[in-house]
Amino acid sequence: MKNLITILCVFYFISFSSSVNAQEDYRSALREVPVKYKKRSPIYDYSEKVLNNTDTIPDFDSKPNKLKITGIIYKADGVTPAKDVILYVCQPDENGDYDLRKDDKRKRYVNHRGWIKTDADGRYTFYTFMPGKYERSKELKQIHRVIKEPGKPEYEINSFFFNDDPLIPELTLACRAKAVQSMLKLEKEGDILIATKNIKLNEDLKIFQ
Repeated sequence: MKNLITILCVFYFISFSSSVNAQEDYRSALREVPVKYKKRSPIYDYSEKVLNNTDTIPDFDSKPNKLKITGIIYKADGVTPAKDVILYVCQPDENGDYDLRKDDKRKRYVNHRGWIKTDADGRYTFYTFMPGKYERSKELKQIHRVIKEPGKPEYEINSFFFNDDPLIPELTLACRAKAVQSMLKLEKEGDILIATKNIKLNEDLKIFQ
C-alpha cells in the first residue's frame, strides 16, 4: 500500500511539474507578443494555446497538388537544433491569388497560412499545396516566411521558391543565387509532393538557407 501511495505521489508530482512548466512557457511567450493587435505581425495571431512542430494549411485536403515541406531549423552553428522557434508561412492559392479575409476584430489576414513551433529536435513540417502566381506577373511562385526566435523580435526570411519554376532562367545571376538558398527541390511520393529544406539561423537575425 505504501508503495502504491509513493508511486501515485511521484506521478502527481511529475504531472504537476509538467503543467507548471507548460503554463510558464505560455506566459513567457505572451510577454513577447506586441500589444497593438492590428499592426503586429501575423506570426502572433495563431489561435492554438500550444503550438507543435506540424501544421496543415487551410484547404490542403481539397487541393490537387498537395505538398509536404519538412526540415530542421538549426542554430547558427548549423549543427544544434533550434528549440522553441516559431515559423509562420502564408501563400497565394493555386491561381496566384491571396485569399484575404477579416477576423472578428476586423484585422485582415491571408487565409492560407500556418504556424509551427520547434521542439528540441528543431524539426518542422507543413502540409500545404503548390501556390500559383499571377498570369502576367514576373514573380516566382513562393511561400512567404517569418521567424520568431525566443527573446528576439520576429523577422522575415527569404520565401520558399521552387526549382521547377519556369521563370528561374530569366533571373539575373545575383537574384538566382539568392533564390537558390531557399529553393525547394520537389519529389513525388504517391499523390503528394515532398520537399525537404533545413534552415540555419544566423546570430544577426538573418538566414543562410
